[in-house]
Amino acid sequence: AGGAYVPLDPDYPSDRLAFMLSDAQLHVILTHSQCLNTLPANQAQTVCLDTDWEFISQLSGDNPVSTVTPDHLAYVIYTSGSTGKPKGVLVNHSNVVRLFLATEQWYHFNSNDVWTLFHSYAFDFSVWELWGALLYGGRLVIVPYWISRDPKAFYRLLLQEQVTVLNQTPSAFRQLIWVDQLPEMTQVELSLRWVVFGGEALEPRSLQPWFKRHSYHTPQLVNMYGITETTVHVTYRPITWADTESRSSFIGIAIPDLQLYILDDQLQPVPISVPGQMYVGCAGTRYLHRQIPDR
Repeated sequence: AGGAYVPLDPDYPSDRLAFMLSDAQLHVILTHSQCLNTLPANQAQTVCLDTDWEFISQLSGDNPVSTVTPDHLAYVIYTSGSTGKPKGVLVNHSNVVRLFLATEQWYHFNSNDVWTLFHSYAFDFSVWELWGALLYGGRLVIVPYWISRDPKAFYRLLLQEQVTVLNQTPSAFRQLIWVDQLPEMTQVELSLRWVVFGGEALEPRSLQPWFKRHSYHTPQLVNMYGITETTVHVTYRPITWADTESRSSFIGIAIPDLQLYILDDQLQPVPISVPGQMYVGCAGTRYLHRQIPDR
């Protein structure tokens, strides 16, 4: 239909939801009736997908004529607000597609892959999970909230659904490693091809128990670094056993269509081994209600 989506997690604090509703000036909210009580007061039209079918059934079932171009807005995801108020990051269709085109040479995802939507759809990691599965024609397994909080149940889901692409924060994967080491799990094998880490710093040493049972390339474990403003991921680093013997957290090389710079306080490049700030050169993104693109 040409609109952009703004994900609202009903588990968010009410003041954060109220800010997002006001800031984004939403026209329509798609939800379920059980979530209505979590919504702060707003001016948007609310459509409940479970109770409004009498209204929905009166609408045309024909596909809408879309005039969307790659430059049109795809979604707005809000930052955590750790440095102040949350900021709505505007991401267009071309930036989402370029993320997968630029990493195609490494992953070779295909229609046989099975992905999980493990994370909140209001967290930018979900962009990689959701659209990765749909773009390549794969299958997406939506993980119920209670299963995402139960490592044993989640491990069983990975086995049952024969998941091949798993995206995890390192802390969540440590819980899976614990389950993987249980005696009753040593007789089963997961179908994973890729485990992609993101969302927080990786401690490679924590992966040693996993590598002692599994080959380091089946599945291949990858650490990726990025932020919402850069469309999920910026760097790529396949993890090897040698990495697990280091105390460093390796984030790897830049995705091919991005440029990375380590600069000092004067925005000058620093020598090797000298600390600095990382700057990312990429297609421009913008914050909601700001006119100048942030690069």
